[in-house]
Amino acid sequence: MRHCFRVSMKGLLNIPQTQTRMLRCRTMMPALAGLGLLWLLPSPALAQEDQELAAMQAAAKTAFKQHAEKFVKEYCVECHGNRRSKAGLNLEVAARNPGDPAFARKWMEAIANVNAQDMPPDDADQPTDEERVRFLDALAQIKYLSDRDPGPFVIRRLTKAEYGNTLRDFLGVDAAIVKELPDEVPGAGYLNSLSPMQTEQYLGIANEAINQISAEVQRKLFGDKSTEVREVARTLARTAYRRPPLEEELDVLVSVFDLGKANKLDRTGALRLMLKAVLVSPQFLFITPSKDAPAGEKIVPLDDYQLAARLSYLIWATMPDAELSKLADEGRLHEPAVLKAQTKRLLADSRARALFDGFGAQWLGLDKIATKTFDEQKFPQMTPDLRSAMYDEARLLFESIVRENRSIVTFVSADYTYLNRTLASIYGLEQKVTGTDMQKVSLTDANRGGILSMPGILATTSFATRTSAVNRGVWVLEQVLGQHVPPAPPNVPALEKQDQKKVSNLTLRQRTELHRTNAVCANCHKILDPIGFGLENFDAIGRWRDKDDTGGPIDAVGELPGGEHFSSPKELKTIIAARQEDLARNLTEKLLAYALCRQLDGYDHIIVDQMLKTVTSDGYKMQTLISEIVTSYPFLNRSVQQ
Repeated sequence: MRHCFRVSMKGLLNIPQTQTRMLRCRTMMPALAGLGLLWLLPSPALAQEDQELAAMQAAAKTAFKQHAEKFVKEYCVECHGNRRSKAGLNLEVAARNPGDPAFARKWMEAIANVNAQDMPPDDADQPTDEERVRFLDALAQIKYLSDRDPGPFVIRRLTKAEYGNTLRDFLGVDAAIVKELPDEVPGAGYLNSLSPMQTEQYLGIANEAINQISAEVQRKLFGDKSTEVREVARTLARTAYRRPPLEEELDVLVSVFDLGKANKLDRTGALRLMLKAVLVSPQFLFITPSKDAPAGEKIVPLDDYQLAARLSYLIWATMPDAELSKLADEGRLHEPAVLKAQTKRLLADSRARALFDGFGAQWLGLDKIATKTFDEQKFPQMTPDLRSAMYDEARLLFESIVRENRSIVTFVSADYTYLNRTLASIYGLEQKVTGTDMQKVSLTDANRGGILSMPGILATTSFATRTSAVNRGVWVLEQVLGQHVPPAPPNVPALEKQDQKKVSNLTLRQRTELHRTNAVCANCHKILDPIGFGLENFDAIGRWRDKDDTGGPIDAVGELPGGEHFSSPKELKTIIAARQEDLARNLTEKLLAYALCRQLDGYDHIIVDQMLKTVTSDGYKMQTLISEIVTSYPFLNRSVQQ
């Protein structure tokens, strides 16, 4: 695989030139030879796994034929078939090849709508409860129709945080040097190109970084006058490219040094120019797979250099350190015992904070807390200091669960948290907690503790002026339990659009329940709203209350599908904490997708099933989950893109 990356030499040199010359760099990886690939040859365990997969595929085909295909024909194709495809959903085509990854989202929509009893619509023929159950069970087995496939290696540019951290660890500069780069757009994926404007931004950052390098670091990078230029280039490239450089890549770097000398730069100036070329090269800015796979190979392992980078950027959001690099050079990092030991080492390091900043904050929705709008008159407490403390509370809980290898269930059931004086006022604990530093606090109120009752999360799932039972219900279902909630139908009016005279004496719960009288909304809301109502004792910024904004009493009574009843946040937490397998599956799927930088496909879900067996047997421990991910088939291998 090859990328061209053009950088104006005028920008690189920062010296006048009559002609603009172009630097062309190629992204290539060393061959896999010598890496000890015998560990990937078929084994008895793999053969047994293939037999089990074949049996599950046969059962899945039978179940789909008998229950799903029949269900689609009888209840779905009239509106979602070849002749008519409402909302762009054609299940008639999807039913012909149900295991095709292209139809995965369609089946997910079908599961969500049938499970919520939104489909078939009320004015259509209705399936029996048994038919619904069999249909959903058959769709749950579709993953077994997938071929063994680790998925592609996603070529991506370093994120803003990764780029800053990498410059910090490589050159000893402040990671905030990248602050002028735009933030990534959530959901937009990882881009594999650079616009001319971005190129100029990276050149500017490279110039600034080089100017900030200390004399000590520069001596370490450049050696002394007796050090050959090619060896300096080799040392720089080995660290920056996260692998040994190719000789032709060194030729390019030496030619940049020669260009500097030709333009009257002294040795140090020419070496700094060469370093700048390294910093704006695709080998540094992009995370890529190795060179093209051997002919005929459809699946290849990551080499140890790729594995070191994938592991380090997952946990630390920065380049591999000396120990990881040494193990990669020795070809030992892929060994399961070594890989697990390194994962544990990385998690124990303070740089593992990056796992929360990159994954945890996005998972919980706290990446938005700093900029979320609140009514300043109603909630003057939402200062930058309080928002920062809300973020840090969740971060420190996440870090404690990882570092202490606690059960995943602790995210819901924790009886401790982290507060400073500012955040303690939201808890009503300002007399107990003083000072600006975050500190661990034991909680005696069972309504508190865990992510469901955290002020930051309660705030991000509220509106600017009030709480939202719907937003909170959706958040719990999707982010905590891993269920897919179908989007709201179009043209459904918000509560604020209700006749204010008719609802002036109603509580927020009563107004929301009035909203549910709309048949279009009822099915979803009967699942979402009870969860949100169970958290209504917390206002829009997470303070406890017994009355809502109308002065009416809070009614936190609810019932979940399956008949489980609750009447307070603590009872709701207890019910959700008991759903250990759902909690573990959800977190495993989300973290695996984050680690792979892509959505999960059919075979990935089979891998998740396998990982959960180990995670479950070890008491749902967080480090066990992470270890299972970094030693999983899709993390260690990639499919070859034709």
